[in-house]
Amino acid sequence: MNLDKPLLMLVTSASQMGQGQQTGLWLEEFAIPYQIFRDNKVPVRVASPTGGKVPIDPRSVPDDEQKAQWKDAIAELENTRPLEEIWEDGFVGVFVPGGHGAMFDMPDNPLVAGVLERTWAQGGVVSAVCHGPAALVGVRDENGVPLVKNRRVSCFTNEEEQEVGLDEVMPFLLETRLQELGAEIHNKGKFEPQVVTDGRLVTGQNPPSSEVTAKAVVEALYSD
Repeated sequence: MNLDKPLLMLVTSASQMGQGQQTGLWLEEFAIPYQIFRDNKVPVRVASPTGGKVPIDPRSVPDDEQKAQWKDAIAELENTRPLEEIWEDGFVGVFVPGGHGAMFDMPDNPLVAGVLERTWAQGGVVSAVCHGPAALVGVRDENGVPLVKNRRVSCFTNEEEQEVGLDEVMPFLLETRLQELGAEIHNKGKFEPQVVTDGRLVTGQNPPSSEVTAKAVVEALYSD
């Protein structure tokens, strides 16, 4: 694939969950893929639904060593582009990191669906990790059916949601919703790394899957 267009990293703008708890982007799921994309000479653009500074989930705040390793990625999150300004630009692919914030501002968002559907129709790679596949909930393919229907997908599991005690807080359980849309779920045990590639659709299960998912995206981008 010709990488004359950038890969869009689309991150959440949501800072609150349904019962007032703080949430946001799970930093690891952005920072590790960001570095992998940069190391593999994939041009990157970062945007969020509302633009500006991205909220970071308090449970994913980096330690000092991670701050040093991830400083370039962290800097990108200080002032992201609003999705409204760039969604019609051409992208070689879209990568959606998770964090519980993605469950609140990615599904049923017409701009999110718009950039993913446009990228898919133009032959790009669509990818997401952990709660990032929430962005796929409202996406349709060129035939008007859910993009995930009859496609192999991985995502944060119901069991993992229960493990972190947020299954009652989420607007829906992501694994269940994707199954209802016709996805073939291929997950592993709790918090085991897992990535699934189904053509140009690349999805990962949880935070430990960040690295393998990003590497699968790079492979998909360079496969043509």
